[in-house]
Amino acid sequence: MTRPLASDVAMVMAAGIGKRMRPLTATRPKPLVRVAGKPLIDYALDKLEEAGVARAVVNVHYLPDQIEAYLEQRQHPAISISDERDALLETGGGMIRALPLIDADPFFCVNSDNIWLDGPRNAFGALSDAWDPERMDALLLLVNHARAFNFQGPGDFHLDQEGRISRRRPGRIAPFIYTGLQIVSHRLLRDAPEGSFSTGVLWNRAIAEGRLHGVSHTGLWYEVGEPQMIAPTEAALTRM
Repeated sequence: MTRPLASDVAMVMAAGIGKRMRPLTATRPKPLVRVAGKPLIDYALDKLEEAGVARAVVNVHYLPDQIEAYLEQRQHPAISISDERDALLETGGGMIRALPLIDADPFFCVNSDNIWLDGPRNAFGALSDAWDPERMDALLLLVNHARAFNFQGPGDFHLDQEGRISRRRPGRIAPFIYTGLQIVSHRLLRDAPEGSFSTGVLWNRAIAEGRLHGVSHTGLWYEVGEPQMIAPTEAALTRM
């Protein structure tokens, strides 16, 4: 049975410097790099709008005025800005900075530099269907290698039969890749470090407690982290 969305609020991660996307990011932030005529951030925001998520908190750091000016044109979802001009806080520190603006528990968190095509259920609905706050601090949308395009790494995670996540061992291959989409509970963020840190620090604690879970994406996912990944992604999107 289809369940309602687990949250109507999302955080969109848009503060990164985009070093891997240079030289395109020399004069523009990575979320505004265009793929098939559309800025990367709009792929995430359009999916949030289609799914019915009402509000998005977008963090900014690198060339923030450009992102803020661009987002002023959007009406849905409603946009709030989490300002990180003073320091790049990474993913975990960015969540903590944005938390006063996030009036929902749990909330979705989405990277602004991925493109995905949904399966039978949209990604936010699929996450919501699997979400169980009694057992989970966070629920990550994962994709297997066969459904991941432009990705050449060894993978990130394993899933057990209960959907619990474990990390790839060094030098080994893992069957699942993190797509950049997740549901996050405020419990995951408790006792967080100060300043700049990766969400991986909090994930590691949740893994140790058996409370980091994953669900496999049934659609397609495209990594667009480097300039040479843009053309094959555009070619794939035009065939859809």
